[in-house]
Amino acid sequence: MPTLRLTQVIERPPAEVFSAIVDLESFPRWNPTTKSARKLTKGPIGEGTRFELTITGFGRTVQELRGFERDRRVTLVPHIEVLAGGHTFELRPENGGTRVDHELEMIPRGRMRFFAPFMGMIGRRNLTRTASGLKAWVERSS
Repeated sequence: MPTLRLTQVIERPPAEVFSAIVDLESFPRWNPTTKSARKLTKGPIGEGTRFELTITGFGRTVQELRGFERDRRVTLVPHIEVLAGGHTFELRPENGGTRVDHELEMIPRGRMRFFAPFMGMIGRRNLTRTASGLKAWVERSS
């Protein structure tokens, strides 16, 4: 499956946007693709922190934060037997707000390879809904 990309500008500083992205436990409050979330790793959120999420179209998954660069970049990496890839968020200041470049890579493995076209449809829909929810959530306090 190809990598999906989406760019958006959120009218808040990078630190606020990044905080919302890495606080996966708050995802059910703003991300329409996430039904539930809980932190699995003790300690502060950072490189290697793991969460369990229930995601529309994929069910219960463990997600790990990788490539953690505070206020700049992070990838949510799923730990699913039949799916590799991840959702990378790259942030940079832009006109008083934050440009967020999303990159969603979903690589089907095993029996899921047969469902790759459907995964692409689910991935596109989830990426769009996640980006819209993130923008609304972070900008709500402005």
